[in-house]
Amino acid sequence: MTGLYEPLFRHVLFPAYESGLRGRKTLSYLREYERQQWLAPEQIDALQWQKLQSLLRYCWEHVPYYRETWAGLGITAPEDIRDPAHYARLPVLDKPTIRANFERLIAGPQRAGLLYKTTGGSTGEPLKFGYTRDSYERRVAIMWRGYGWAGARLGQRTLYLWGTPLGAQKRKDLLYHGAFNRRMLNAFEMDRTRMAEYADAIDRFQPETIVSYVAPIVEMADWLIATGRRVHAPLRILGAAEALHDTQRTRIEQAFGAPAYNTYGCREFMLIAAECEHRDGLHVNADHLKVELGHGESVGGEGPRELVVTDLHNLGMPLLRYVNGDLATPGHGQCACGRGLPRLARVDGRKLDALRTRDGRFVPGEYIVYAFLGATGVRRYQVVQKQLDAFEILIVPDAGFDAGVIEQVRGELVKVVGDSVALNFRLTDEIPLTPSGKQRVTVSELGG
Repeated sequence: MTGLYEPLFRHVLFPAYESGLRGRKTLSYLREYERQQWLAPEQIDALQWQKLQSLLRYCWEHVPYYRETWAGLGITAPEDIRDPAHYARLPVLDKPTIRANFERLIAGPQRAGLLYKTTGGSTGEPLKFGYTRDSYERRVAIMWRGYGWAGARLGQRTLYLWGTPLGAQKRKDLLYHGAFNRRMLNAFEMDRTRMAEYADAIDRFQPETIVSYVAPIVEMADWLIATGRRVHAPLRILGAAEALHDTQRTRIEQAFGAPAYNTYGCREFMLIAAECEHRDGLHVNADHLKVELGHGESVGGEGPRELVVTDLHNLGMPLLRYVNGDLATPGHGQCACGRGLPRLARVDGRKLDALRTRDGRFVPGEYIVYAFLGATGVRRYQVVQKQLDAFEILIVPDAGFDAGVIEQVRGELVKVVGDSVALNFRLTDEIPLTPSGKQRVTVSELGG
């Protein structure tokens, strides 16, 4: 049945739903992006610059923040930004700047229909941002293209070890995911005492693809290796939310008997880069985003550099030269697959530590982001673990902070750790940097 359902879903059911019922352009964009990926590198560069020039003109006309900022630099027209090298000298956009200029970053013509999300990100600074429905459809198309590089396709039998809502899934959600031929397992409720349940679920569903946060799939791999348990082998495993390191990849492949692929994205843009079948670096979606490595520094050097990202299609709240706090190492040359898209050798900066508890539970760092998503009046936060039975939760309050948010966050964390961990909240004026000079959502100081 699996072999019959996938083409039926991809060619009949999903187009009828997405294009016919919902009136979305996702599939049209997917076809567009699938054509563009095979362009020569210089053609992709030209396409990207053409899109960027159009975006610059739009921002000059409709986004007060950019017009005022650029005018302060002596720019009198968008055409004054002459080429990509000149663009790379414009100021970067960071989270404090967005929060301070939120209304001035919204384009007037798109304000009424704007959609919003909140992100915590790897730096622990809550951020609300806006995006258009059209840009969301493009992001979904880019996601499916990127997953397709590893062989994952629409309608394929897929299991997600993901951040689903805590507790039982609603019937409508189960039906929706069932139509997509996918099964959702809650990564936040998995612990060592329940590993067998999750393994059993994989055996029952028999997925062709598993998509998972890196920390929980590595934890399951370690459990499978330690216990000698064998599970249904999927055709591929896609890691998300954190960098997939070589040692982790090896353990996953040993435990599951399937190749593991690295993907990279963030909430502000969704999928930024992903590995193809050759797994020789991550292809950057350069026909959809402009990704620069480094700013305000020399071009030389082969080590990790800060990512600077521009969404070429979000006309509602354009994020130009946005730094999300992540680091990456550039790749070189063209991949053997023949795609003209540039590559990252690796992503170095998404290192959300997995927190642990004495009774065998573990909390993916990504869950801390989820626990704080609804927290208002919080400028930054971080969870530090120095011992198994206690988390220290640091909060830097912002304007509008209400002490009730502490109980709100506590309630979200208790859903995962129960009463096995003391949750010690502390308000502070600032959060100390890690030894590497970064500020992360979670810091585990446990050994082993």
